[in-house]
Amino acid sequence: MSRFTFPPSIHSRPVYGTLSPRKGSGHLMIADAEGAEALLGLARADAALMASAHVIFIPRDTGNRYVTQLQAAAPAVLHIGASYDASVPRIRRVLADTVMGAQIYLAGTEGLIGQAMNEALNAGIPLAAIQTEHRGSVARRVQCVHCKGITEDVTTDPFTCSHCGLNLFVRDHYSRRLAAFQGVCIDAEDPGNVPPPVELYS
Repeated sequence: MSRFTFPPSIHSRPVYGTLSPRKGSGHLMIADAEGAEALLGLARADAALMASAHVIFIPRDTGNRYVTQLQAAAPAVLHIGASYDASVPRIRRVLADTVMGAQIYLAGTEGLIGQAMNEALNAGIPLAAIQTEHRGSVARRVQCVHCKGITEDVTTDPFTCSHCGLNLFVRDHYSRRLAAFQGVCIDAEDPGNVPPPVELYS
């Protein structure tokens, strides 16, 4: 099962729901990896919804596992992206062409959901028109508060910043502007005194 129940946390931590079909002037669906399962759930709930849906799917490490199923759901447009970054120009173009009343569906990893939500909000899409559903990996997108570099797919706490090499404690504090959690140096006062890394949510 690709769903994970996140433990209670601080207020800034995102809370995800379950995608459900809504009436709208258009439907933009953006997902990565196991997020495809949420989109396929939408298709089962309302097959007609897909006829007006523009789907942007980034397989990541799932390869072609979901591509055939998404094709069979017959969305109006299905774009398979090589990566999130490579898909950003298309996401921005589709959002720029979106008309009032459109619905946005985001599913998959926290990194994708946060970044795509920022794109939608920056394009003027109201928050009420955006739905999110977490599926798959619980790895985090983390910003080092010291060098400001962002490391993708962090699975352990603490971890080593991929930019400056500091040992970072992964905080639950989440920046919606950056779509990233915050990492703070764990051994600033006692260099080298770093506890063994443990899996997030273990």
